[in-house]
Amino acid sequence: QVQLVESGGGLVQAGGSLRLSCAASGRTFSSYAMAWFRQAPGKARALVASIHWTGRSTYYADSVKGRFTISRDNAKNTVYLQMNSLKPEDTAVYYCAAEQTLRTVVNDTRIDYWGQGTQVTVSS
Repeated sequence: QVQLVESGGGLVQAGGSLRLSCAASGRTFSSYAMAWFRQAPGKARALVASIHWTGRSTYYADSVKGRFTISRDNAKNTVYLQMNSLKPEDTAVYYCAAEQTLRTVVNDTRIDYWGQGTQVTVSS
């Protein structure tokens, strides 16, 4: 069993930065690929970024490439999402997710655990 708790969301002006953190409980965190999804009002949940359990491979949605960076610290059971150059269209609830796989997460169909979500609001 893995519990995920996100933090770091908030209100920021366009062009600003935020860093989301996701703290995981359980001793098997390092065996999970981790990901960040987001869901804006009236839109479907979408994958933003994911990272291999080793940290050696990452994936980014085209909309955030060059602006967001996902990383993990297996010793601290934590995954991060550094978000720079934020845009109003980045406004959404951001969810941390874990999938027990040897690959990176590519969609939400096999996610094993979800966090409760953290709101990110970017004002223009």
